Amino acid sequence: MSGGEWYEDGLRFECTMCGQCCTGAPGFVTFTKQEGRAIAARLGVTEAEFLARYTHAMPDGRRSLNERETEFGNDCIFLDRETLPGKAVCSLYEDRPLQCRTFPWWPDNLRSASAWRRAARQCEGIGQGRLVPVEEIRISRDAQTGRDRAVNR
Repeated sequence: MSGGEWYEDGLRFECTMCGQCCTGAPGFVTFTKQEGRAIAARLGVTEAEFLARYTHAMPDGRRSLNERETEFGNDCIFLDRETLPGKAVCSLYEDRPLQCRTFPWWPDNLRSASAWRRAARQCEGIGQGRLVPVEEIRISRDAQTGRDRAVNR
C-alpha cells in the first residue's frame, strides 16, 4: 500500500564514513534520558558525569552532545577521525542517539525531492549504494518523529 510519498520507489543511501553528518555549523544532537544512560555506561562514567563533561544545556532546556572545533567544522565530541585514516567514525556507534541512527531519513530531509537534494549536497552517501525501500525509510522517519516528542522526558 502506497503512502503517497514522493520517494515511494525508495531512495539510495550508503554511509561513506565521511563525517559530514557529524560536523559543520554549530548544531544540536539531542538524546533521551535512556540514551544518555546508555552512553554514560559505555563511557564508564556516571550519568551526572556524562552530562557535565560531554553535554550542554540548550535554550529550550534539553541537552545536546558537545562539539569541538576542527578544521572540518564543529565535530561532535564523539566523532573519531584518528582510528581509520581518511574516515570519520562514531566512537559511540552502537549507543549513538536515535537522531544519529536515523540520518538521513529525517522528516525535514524527506519533505520533498528538493530537500533531499539539499541534504545530498552535505552528504556524499545520499544517492549512492543500495536502494532503500520506502518501508524501511518510513520506520526511521517515524522513529525520529516519535523520538522528538520523547526527548528528555
